[in-house]
Amino acid sequence: MNWIILIIGGLFEVAFTFCIGKAKESAGTEMYLWYLGFLVSVTISMGLLIKASQGLPLGTAYAVWSGIGAVGTVLLGVLFFKEPTDFWRMFFIFTLIASIIGLKVVSTH
Repeated sequence: MNWIILIIGGLFEVAFTFCIGKAKESAGTEMYLWYLGFLVSVTISMGLLIKASQGLPLGTAYAVWSGIGAVGTVLLGVLFFKEPTDFWRMFFIFTLIASIIGLKVVSTH
């Protein structure tokens, strides 16, 4: 169950970075709504990280949580914010994914 909580927390990390990107592109009331989404998402994300780390090693939980956030944020950047997709960028994203999977495989909890 802790792994599921951690994955959901990582997805909320992606959500809060997406909100930052959308707020940067917006103005007025829409910008403030995106910042509100950021605050809600970051609160949920951190809360779920705290909850998951009660049953998982803290270093593993944090590495997986931040890795999900990093990979998800890069993918959203490519899909929604027209960020580049050159070979080396994608190569290192895939190595990050492999590392996240590796941490899950070798975890004893």
